[in-house]
Amino acid sequence: MITPKLILLVAALAPLFGAIVSGLFGSKVGRAGAHTVTIAGVLVSFLLSCYTLYQLVTGGWGVFNENIYTWFEVGPLSAHVGFLVDRLTAVMMVVVTSVSLLVHVYTIGYMHEDPGYQRFFSYISLFTFSMLMLVMSNNFMQLFFGWEAVGLVSYLLIGFWFKRPTAIFANMKAFVVNRVGDFGFLLGIAAVLLWFGSLDYATVFRTADATLSGKTLEIIAGHPWQAATVIGVLLFIGAMGKSAQVPLHVWLPDSMEGPTPISALIHAATMVTAGIFMVARMSPLYELSETALSFVLIVGATTALFTGLIGIVQNDVKRVVAYSTLSQLGYMTVALGVSAYSAAIFHLMTHAFFKALLFLGAGSVIIAMHHEQDMRYMGGLKKYMPITFITGWIGTLALTGFPGFSGFFSKDAIIEAVHESHRFGAGYAYFCVLLGVFVTALYSFRLIYLTYHGKERFVVEHKDSTHAQSHHADEHGHHEPGHLEHAPHESPWVVTLPLILLAIPSVVLGWFAIGPMLFGDFFAGAIFVKEGGPLAELAREWHGPGAMLWHGIMAPPFWLALAGFALATYVYLFNRQIAQRAATLFAPLYRLLQNKYGVDDLYFALFARGGIKLGRGLWRGGDVAVIDDGLVNGSAALVQGVAARVRRVQSGYLYHYAFAMILGLIVLLGGLWLAAR
Repeated sequence: MITPKLILLVAALAPLFGAIVSGLFGSKVGRAGAHTVTIAGVLVSFLLSCYTLYQLVTGGWGVFNENIYTWFEVGPLSAHVGFLVDRLTAVMMVVVTSVSLLVHVYTIGYMHEDPGYQRFFSYISLFTFSMLMLVMSNNFMQLFFGWEAVGLVSYLLIGFWFKRPTAIFANMKAFVVNRVGDFGFLLGIAAVLLWFGSLDYATVFRTADATLSGKTLEIIAGHPWQAATVIGVLLFIGAMGKSAQVPLHVWLPDSMEGPTPISALIHAATMVTAGIFMVARMSPLYELSETALSFVLIVGATTALFTGLIGIVQNDVKRVVAYSTLSQLGYMTVALGVSAYSAAIFHLMTHAFFKALLFLGAGSVIIAMHHEQDMRYMGGLKKYMPITFITGWIGTLALTGFPGFSGFFSKDAIIEAVHESHRFGAGYAYFCVLLGVFVTALYSFRLIYLTYHGKERFVVEHKDSTHAQSHHADEHGHHEPGHLEHAPHESPWVVTLPLILLAIPSVVLGWFAIGPMLFGDFFAGAIFVKEGGPLAELAREWHGPGAMLWHGIMAPPFWLALAGFALATYVYLFNRQIAQRAATLFAPLYRLLQNKYGVDDLYFALFARGGIKLGRGLWRGGDVAVIDDGLVNGSAALVQGVAARVRRVQSGYLYHYAFAMILGLIVLLGGLWLAAR
């Protein structure tokens, strides 16, 4: 009999099966076998995830919460593998598997010449399994397993091209930064266990108010903190690492060193969304602490604006999209901070599709440009790549919140929710997210114009050109920037088909989802909000997507986005010299943004180089001075010195030994005489 338990088990384990076959038996199944088995596994998971969501929405299923397997039992504490599948979980399952499925298909075209083809498919399938285990978990122990698993696989994927020093640096950076966040996350889980005596979601959420009410903890003597605040802040530190919030955001732009398909998967539907999902899942805990929510709000607002500003000065086509991800994650975090959890999940869902579209579109451009990623050497690609060009515009319009596109509904809902909020930090957050709309439009349309429009800023050097070969290619066959061996052309169908399929929800998803997700009871029982949340006020003002569309056109975000579009159009389509003059005129600000506010340099100087200096100091002062020269070599020198002196007594002459015996006898007799007295 097919039961919900069996369906959920297959949905979770199908990608793992594909990862095992491709990873362990890749040489036997070959390239075709590797992508077939992994795509089939993710396809099965996607179809079952859709079926699960359908059953939960239509009422065929109730909330599924059941332990599948017991890891261990120690006294009253037990750890299980279990699933909590409600509408929040089901939405995440569909988002993760749908985007992952399209990325798998896209990978066939993007990685077809890579020698690590089978290994890459194994990794991305394992990534999908890890994220499913995270979102489907019903306890903190399994949540932590999925949390660490996505971190591990991201390390493997970012450093997939392990012969590149930059890739190894990037994956190590991601690993270390996430360990900082995960340390706080683990402390938060420990605090939950301390106060609740259980790691089961249902138990913790059901008793949260009664258990934490009035409970305090003195981290610093004489300064008590509410237990709910301590738990909320510690758990959110973990989310700051996974979802790349300031100041733990520095790893995400460097993740571009990995292949483009994994950039899309990390930035759109898996790792970076884990922190957003976790805070939404923990809403019964966060609603108990205004301080923790204000902390979340301020961190998210800072990320939304200041990381977006960096995107304006980036020239790498993938890094512009990467800083866009940082900014949009800030918007989601802001929504969490004002208790608009469903708005955060709604934006997470819409963002997953149009951000995957933008990343995969960037990858399509990179393929056409023979792996050139600098936008300064592109231009005029729309006539060579019509499908990538059209879908790129669709993704950009969704990202910038153009009325009617999915990003418009989700982003405007967040901005309006912040405007309605009276929580501490809401005024600062509203300023940041409002100005962020202008910034988003500016760097997004800058990317569009520099990549697809204007004159061509590259030179096609044909192979039969002796001059081009000798002048533009080095001994390894690498060409100067902007010099291509062949003219750009549209990518194969395995690349363009995912772009088309991602473009569809980027346009229409908002119309269908906004009503039930934001203004209905879609997440009832999955997300807890105190009565009178900001979305409740919006629900009374807006009566569906049409009313929101009209309101959005009249609201400040639309006009700020229009201003960003107009400025980008004038500067980067008609008068690029203005950008160069502005960079010179505002040179200190330009250098500050190019240097990413000096955060990386600070971390290198304070932690990386500081850690090396501390280690060397401990080595010289501890290992060398105390242990080597002091204990080890010092003990050897002492024994050697004593032995050298004792050795002189062993002369080999009989009269020396006789003298020593007589002297020893005299000393012995003298000692006995003194003892007798």
